[in-house]
Order: sequence, then C-alpha cells, then structure tokens
Amino acid sequence: MSAPALRPRAVALALAGAAVALLLIANAHLVYVAVVSQPECVPHLKTEAHAAGNFRAARSSC
Repeated sequence: MSAPALRPRAVALALAGAAVALLLIANAHLVYVAVVSQPECVPHLKTEAHAAGNFRAARSSC
C-alpha cells in the first residue's frame, strides 16, 4: 500500500495558514513588548544647546 498523495491545494492552504499564524504571533509579541517595556531615562541636556552633537529631549519625562 502506498500513502495517499497530498493535494497541492491542501498543502498551499496549510502553508498560507501557517504564514498568517506566524505573522499574527510575531505582531502580538511586538505589541506585548511595546506595552510592557519601560525604558530608563537616559542622560540628555536639560537646557537648549546649539553645539554640534548635543541633543536634548523634545519632552522630558524624567
């Protein structure tokens, strides 16, 4: 007895479903990390400076 042949349409649908599931899981993980993570305050200038390479936060939360 030989194994039944896989139908190309069923294989294509299974691969498409797996790809969609993978994308949904990856996006859910990105949303989870964005919501849960709390970045630390980084040192930055508190006053306005116009020298090259000096930056300050647009709106400081620290």
